[in-house]
Amino acid sequence: MTDGVARPRDSDIVGESKSVAQGRGDGSLFWSLVRAAQPLRRHPWLADAVGVAMFAVSLALRFAVDGVLPPGFPFLTFFPAVILSTFFCGLRPGITCAALSAFAAWFFFIGPANGMRVDGQSLMALGFFAVIAAIDITLIHFTFSAADRLRTEKETSARLYESQRTMFQELQHRVANNMQFVAALLTLQKRKVGQDARQAITALDEARSRLDTIARIHRQLYAPERLDLPTDQYLSQLCCDLVTASGATGISCTVDAPNLPLSVTQLTTLSMLVAEIVTNSLKHAFVDADAGVIAITVLPCGTDKYEMTVADDGRGLPPDADLSRSEGLGWRIIQSLAAQLGGKVELANRVEPSRGTAVRVQFAVI
Repeated sequence: MTDGVARPRDSDIVGESKSVAQGRGDGSLFWSLVRAAQPLRRHPWLADAVGVAMFAVSLALRFAVDGVLPPGFPFLTFFPAVILSTFFCGLRPGITCAALSAFAAWFFFIGPANGMRVDGQSLMALGFFAVIAAIDITLIHFTFSAADRLRTEKETSARLYESQRTMFQELQHRVANNMQFVAALLTLQKRKVGQDARQAITALDEARSRLDTIARIHRQLYAPERLDLPTDQYLSQLCCDLVTASGATGISCTVDAPNLPLSVTQLTTLSMLVAEIVTNSLKHAFVDADAGVIAITVLPCGTDKYEMTVADDGRGLPPDADLSRSEGLGWRIIQSLAAQLGGKVELANRVEPSRGTAVRVQFAVI
């Protein structure tokens, strides 16, 4: 189905998401080096060792070229060491390398070891090195901090995209299942009408009522304020909605249930099962009654298994009633929904056999 708006295909969205995640500069040498440096920068001690090693190499190189350099270049080989150590190893190794470089340049090439007099010019050169090294370290540090934030944002965007894609697929699956349920419901109603054409209006009215119940369940399932409701509160609100929709007065609902770890699919099926049982009670149990109670109780009965009882205190079933052989549409729907939960349904014994009806359903939570 389409509403006239061109929607991107999943493959297009995935490709765009990957492109964004990689960045427009994915082919540049700079961003390749940034990604290559990440593992070393995160290592707890190796980065410091590499930073010191870079300083040692720069010091050895400075001694090697000392004979060919004119006077006045004490920091020549230390600048690259500070930049590379900060870039590949991180902030702390970069600062360590800069401090060691400043001390080595002063000791070996300006001060005591070189026999040079420390004057204003040499101090200016030392200060110049400190300022330039600080600027380099700061710029590189903020570059990597920005890259880390960008990577985190991209990962968050990728997770959000995956979550939205999963939710969209779940919605499509749920709509398809509901359409199949509606089609099966109409088929059952058609068979009922085929046996007695005079029941056509009643069958259509029952179909309309069940479709309205499905709509109510979906409004509850996907309402933002009800996403985190405990199971007992959710079922209680569902029952109250059904009682209100039926127009019954004086009928109340009570729910006693733990918070079940149900998926959306299982919760939908359980909701439809409860709605069908409660609707049958409202339709048949309280004829000519001014008041009544529908009680829903859920108890654990094994590992990841539960037993739900929906009981009313209405007029009850006739003594010779045998629902196991019933061809009623409502009972068949109840059995089908219970089977979808991997369970079975049966009539439960009442404390007062002459009053009320209780339906017990055993199901598993997957």
